[in-house]
Amino acid sequence: MSWRSERIWIELITGSRKTSNFCWAFILFLGSLGFLLVGTSSYLGRNLISLFPSQQIIFFPQGIVMSFYGIAGLFISSYLWCTILWNVGSGYDRFDRKEGIVCIFRWGFPGKNRRIFLRLLMKDIQSIRIAVKEDIYARRILVLYMEIRGQGAIPLTRTDENLTPREIEQKLLN
Repeated sequence: MSWRSERIWIELITGSRKTSNFCWAFILFLGSLGFLLVGTSSYLGRNLISLFPSQQIIFFPQGIVMSFYGIAGLFISSYLWCTILWNVGSGYDRFDRKEGIVCIFRWGFPGKNRRIFLRLLMKDIQSIRIAVKEDIYARRILVLYMEIRGQGAIPLTRTDENLTPREIEQKLLN
């Protein structure tokens, strides 16, 4: 989503509050909870989950491994839920033609660097480049970078946007 006027262009950046992240966090939570309950029921010798009789799963080594996977999954799930709650990666890019200033703002993890705010002069922008990357599924991903004098490259598009070269060109020209 973006907002545009004669002199200011604001591009809103979606962070970690995406439907896919909600789905993965929920699935991971339920799966790891199931693993932990199966491991606990094998330790106690009682059926905490009626789908798996605890007599078929011996505590050592299967129950211990199931409990370990359940605890590890709960930690990863809690990490995902925290990134969703804090909306890590969200923010905006603001381009002000009249003032000649580019502002890039992102929310990070809690702590000293929770708010990431870059204020750059447009005259310090050396170039805009498009990089082609391939993911593990051999799909081409185009990423738009802004080269800043003395600071290196700053990515302007998310890697999951999957914009075509024509869409990136239109984005740059407008």
